[in-house]
Amino acid sequence: MVKQDIQTLDDIKLLVDQFYSKVRDNDLIGPIFDGVIKDKWPEHLEKMYRFWETILLGNNTYSGRPFPPHAHLPVTQEHFDQWKALFFMTVDELYQGEVADMAKWRATKIAEVFQAKISYFQNQ
Repeated sequence: MVKQDIQTLDDIKLLVDQFYSKVRDNDLIGPIFDGVIKDKWPEHLEKMYRFWETILLGNNTYSGRPFPPHAHLPVTQEHFDQWKALFFMTVDELYQGEVADMAKWRATKIAEVFQAKISYFQNQ
């Protein structure tokens, strides 16, 4: 079966929902997310829909600064590798195409930048 590419906000919502379901079930990164987000998962997911819709579909629905909430998380390269693996797995399960590839590329770049900045703050 040929999978479709990411094309709509509904596609973004499916990707985000399934990805964060995997995150929450993950023994390494799930507790970190749950510890920070607590009972605000619906708000977090809405923000992530807007973030990925802006990045992947060019609909400017997200405004904000994504890094500051992550600046002092107790995470290492291992956590980012796990986050990226779960994201890639979810994209590959659901979609294929240019936008799906872009999603994985953007996730890689986000992880690299966030990890470098967090490492900098941890070593201050």
